[in-house]
Amino acid sequence: MSMPNSPFMVPATTPGFGEIILTLLTAKKQVLNTFTYQYPLKLIAPGLYKSPAEKHVTLVFLLTYGGGLVGGDKTNLKTTLNNHTRLVLLTQGSTKIFKSSSAATVSRQVINVKIGQGASLCYLPDPTQPFKASVYEQRQTFYVDPAGTSSLLMLDWVSEGRRARGENWTLSSWKGRNEVRHFDESSRGRLLLRDAVMLHEGDPGASLAHKTNNMGVFGTLIVYGPTFHELGDFIMQEFAAQPRIGARAWDSEQGKTDVEAAVRPRQAAENDDGLLWTAANVRGFVLVKFGSTEVDGARRWLGSLLRRQGTVETEFGHQSLLCLR
Repeated sequence: MSMPNSPFMVPATTPGFGEIILTLLTAKKQVLNTFTYQYPLKLIAPGLYKSPAEKHVTLVFLLTYGGGLVGGDKTNLKTTLNNHTRLVLLTQGSTKIFKSSSAATVSRQVINVKIGQGASLCYLPDPTQPFKASVYEQRQTFYVDPAGTSSLLMLDWVSEGRRARGENWTLSSWKGRNEVRHFDESSRGRLLLRDAVMLHEGDPGASLAHKTNNMGVFGTLIVYGPTFHELGDFIMQEFAAQPRIGARAWDSEQGKTDVEAAVRPRQAAENDDGLLWTAANVRGFVLVKFGSTEVDGARRWLGSLLRRQGTVETEFGHQSLLCLR
């Protein structure tokens, strides 16, 4: 005897797939043309608002049911920012990566974003938090206008796990790759920037806990495009004002610039947090790498940096910095 047909609509997408298409209307108001997702991926869009700069901004939270990915879970988010739109993409907390049953059982997240002409993406998620024996792969690709009018601010960071439960980089494997490319309908597009991080357990004498030298979080910040041009310049000025070994006696005020003098009071707090960071101009990008003994220390430093400069809050509103509070 055959089973009756289900009265429910068959999903048109695969499990874990989501799509966002953001379009600007003729009335200068943007709208979510497409907003779909399927388990284990979940998207929440609280609504449209205006930033202090009177720019329309759409806020979307990217999350998973249960707050994380179980071994074998896969999510795939496709996002299109049509011309002159603005999107803030956030999470509601750390993305937990749960234990995998074997090295072959991989949790995976894929994000592909096309940023149109004059469009801006502010992607500031909370860190991923890989639990003991977890296996995770992440691939994020951002396609920008070849004319250089697209703007991107992207944060990608990973923590040591659950310190309260004694986890200190006890994951099995964590692989992340971020790429920025020109969008091109006939090809993958010219590669502008690729940044990759691979963490995995080695032999006992070269464990991750040993190699990370007491760092509890590592992160990458990518700054690109006209919207974030002043932010990129500010970060490079801050980095240039950091103490250099052998440059001079930094306990003396003599010969310091105003920026160097302003940096000094923050040095003690950064030292207490075990914060290390570096920045570089790479083919039109400002690429920042940082690490800290605890996630809260990295939050304080990065939140202070972005608030002092002001572009993110002015152009996208205070909601855009939720992960840094």
